This record gives sequence, C-alpha cells and structure tokens, in this order.
Amino acid sequence: MTRKPRVLLISTQPFFQWRGSPIRVKFNLLALESLGFQVDLLAPPIGADDEEVRSRVHRVWRLPGVTDIPIGPSLPKAVFDGFLLLFALTFALRCRYDVIHGTEEGGAIALLVARVTRAKCIYEKHSDPTSYRKGSVRNLLMAVYRRVEGFVARHADAVVCTGPGLERQARQYAPNTQVYRISDIPSSLQEPSGAEIDQARGQIETDDENLLVTYVGSFALYQGIELLFSAIPIVLNANRRVRFVIIGGKHREIETYGRQLGVYAERVNFLGRIDPDRLPAYLAASDIVLAPRKSGINTPLKLLDYFKANAAIVATDTEANRLILDGDCARLAAFDAPSFARAIVDLAEDSSERQRLADNGRARFEAEFTFEKFSRRLGEVYEFLVPRQS
Repeated sequence: MTRKPRVLLISTQPFFQWRGSPIRVKFNLLALESLGFQVDLLAPPIGADDEEVRSRVHRVWRLPGVTDIPIGPSLPKAVFDGFLLLFALTFALRCRYDVIHGTEEGGAIALLVARVTRAKCIYEKHSDPTSYRKGSVRNLLMAVYRRVEGFVARHADAVVCTGPGLERQARQYAPNTQVYRISDIPSSLQEPSGAEIDQARGQIETDDENLLVTYVGSFALYQGIELLFSAIPIVLNANRRVRFVIIGGKHREIETYGRQLGVYAERVNFLGRIDPDRLPAYLAASDIVLAPRKSGINTPLKLLDYFKANAAIVATDTEANRLILDGDCARLAAFDAPSFARAIVDLAEDSSERQRLADNGRARFEAEFTFEKFSRRLGEVYEFLVPRQS
C-alpha cells in the first residue's frame, strides 16, 4: 500500500473559533483530507472540537486564567507560540512528516522544524502586519514581526497567500520563492433552506416591509467599526424602514456601542457571535450587507459570505475591499459616515439595484470562491512540494 504523505499543520490561532484564521485552517484540513494526506493539527488549548474534521487535533498546554487569544500580539500568544515550537519539534522528531505547514507566525515555527527534520515548509500568510497598528509598543512589535515574516517567506519552500494584496506583499519579501494565491472561501459550506432563512428573519423582524441591513465581523478598529456606528443614526433618520443587524462583537463591546447609539438602539439588533453554519441563513435574510473596512491589504472574509448569500453589498472604497469589489457587485462609498450612510439609504430605496448587485456577487462566488476550487489550488501547492508517484 502506498504511504500517505504526512503533514503537520501548525495554527497559532484557537481551533475551532469563528475567526478568519481558524476558519481557513478548517478548510485546509478538509481539503488535505479529501486529497489523501494524513494530517496532524497542532493548535493552542482554546477552541471547540469540530465534527467535520477527521484529522487528529493536538493542543499545547494551558495557561491558568487564559480563555481566549486576542487578535494581534500579546503575552499569552507569545507563550503559546513557545509551546507550539516545543510540541512541533517533539512531534516531528518522532514522526516523518513530508510537509510542515505553518499559518501566520506559525510559519517561523514551521521553517525551523522543517529545517531540523528536512521536511518541506509551507508558510501561509493570512494578514498584513500593518493592519494592527495601535500604540508605539504594538507598532514596534509588528515591525519586528514584519522582518521575521520576510525572512520566513524568503526561506520557505512555498508561500500561500489568501488574497491579491497579501500575494503582492509576499512577492516583494521573497521574489525567488514560489508564491501561491489561494483565495479564501465563505466561512460555511452550508446552503440555507427557505425555512431557515424565514426563521432567521423572523427572529429579527416580524414586519416584512422593513429592510434588514446587516454587519458581520469583529469590533476591531481596522474593520471600520467606528464609521459604522456613526453612520447608523444618519440612516435611521433618513429611512424609517431600515433595521440594523449586528453579528459579532463581545458582550462588553456590544454594551458600549449600544449605549453610544442611545435611542437609535431600539432599531438595532445585536445578535453577538453566531456559529458559521447558521450565519448563511441570517445573511440570506438580509436586504443589504455592510463592509466598512478601514485598513489592511487582505481580503475581508465577510465579503465572500456576502457573495454566497446573494445579498447587496455596501462597502467603503478602501484598498482591502477593492481587492474583489467594484461597481458591478457593490455600492462603494468614501470612508466617512455621511457618504457611507448615503450609500445605504440610496440602496435601500432601489430594489432593482439591490437585486443586480446581489446576483453579480453570487455569480462571482460560483466562479471563484467555492470549496472545490480552494481544494484544487491547495492540491497544486502540495503536488509541487511532494509529487505523487504515478
């Protein structure tokens, strides 16, 4: 029997959690399983088990009192990264892995372990370090990280990027390394039924005449969250049919922004975090979906969920959104509250334009962002590194 190629996949983010990197890691696992690889996942000790994943999931030691890992640099994250390095070396010295595949700063761990064990190394780049600027200390840490990232990209056997902006950045770092772009795909493979869509809409709004305008994502500043909450009162004053739906955010963040809205909070539904497989029904129930992204050069994952949901998009005209959006599939607005609000109001009053944008977005999903295309592209990377015997 032919030996299955073995892969050690290193995730520095919790698995599984509803966040961009963990969702991407899950699809890596599903794709590699379908391609016939034997995969071990090494991850922090935070997150839930996922029944769809058949690969073995190994978690490093816990830290007392640490129940989450925030986005960006932090002391717990640094400690967990140290644990990941120790575990990865231990595993790789016991087993003969063909490929060590590391995501984000896990790429540096993967590179070191691969060189010690003579395996192939894949560095997978999910984000732009400049997106996390916030204070002099964090900025210094991210500047250091960017140098480390460039070193890893130059010495890895292959670099995988999740979008065109990150691909350009990686090619600047490492012009002599094989760089692949494997676009993200929607966070769920589920297609909601009509009954599920009706149930989701009924949970939010009983008046069919109202328009649901939905935002999905974290409350991080780079998401443009301040712009969004500044625009909401403007929209609600201009159109009484609109009801906002906010999916995401932590309890404390929701309380803070709810107080900021004052009387307008009565027309805003905060749903908190929703499981990715339930999310498609809520998006499909929406009339308009929002992408107020402020900064970054990586493609916002929410845009792919929006495409799949066949919903009309209003987005800020920023570099990250422009990577896959244009006037054929979204209403783009300048990055200021009056302009963003006006784009929402205009689209709320034009049902034919909403349908046109929604249909074009769905067509782009089917052409570019399906799991089948994701799996095929990842297979091409692995075939380059560990060709199968015919």
